[in-house]
Amino acid sequence: MVTGTLRSMKIIDFVDPLAREGELMARAAEEAGTDAPVPTCPGWRVTDLLRHTGAVHRWAAGNVRDRVTRPRPIPEAPELTGPELTEWFREGHAKLVRTLSEAPADVECWTFMPTAPSPLGFWARRQAHETTVHRFDAQAALGVPFSAVTAEFAEDGVDELLTGFHARSRSGVRSEESPGSYGSGRATRGRCGPCASRRNRRTPCGATREARRTWT
Repeated sequence: MVTGTLRSMKIIDFVDPLAREGELMARAAEEAGTDAPVPTCPGWRVTDLLRHTGAVHRWAAGNVRDRVTRPRPIPEAPELTGPELTEWFREGHAKLVRTLSEAPADVECWTFMPTAPSPLGFWARRQAHETTVHRFDAQAALGVPFSAVTAEFAEDGVDELLTGFHARSRSGVRSEESPGSYGSGRATRGRCGPCASRRNRRTPCGATREARRTWT
């Protein structure tokens, strides 16, 4: 199933926000300092935020670039701090933007959502929202008002959560009685969607947990 919001958006509609959001995140991280606590990620500092997001960016780019057909683990981030860590983050973010911009529209590679219209569309969309959520985290660490996103992009983020993450059988918001319904039965814990759980503070994102699951 391709949902209405995603059907009306093109790859560039995700790559452009990804490029912008990554730079906003790096800028906020620089100003806050890598030792600053991240109030939206209890127990984390900006160092953790940059290492996590930078590693996910490299993982996503590699999946597309190498035409990966089976899930593989997210690479470990280097033990960097300060300006060196921010530069490492920027390098990985730039490679991801370039990879998604240059990949053929029909590229075949692994994804982890049943509703993805295409692998390239999936990775561009997923990383745009992933990076936006963590940009909010970086700005929270800096203590400044959050930069706005467009209404269409925000709507698509909600759509990805409901029809992407919660379309999977392991969704935590499905009712015990009616698996297709939302808002009853088991309640979600922590943040949903791009950062679907804070129960594991070292692996907060849905993408991270997928990659670190034991696969057969």
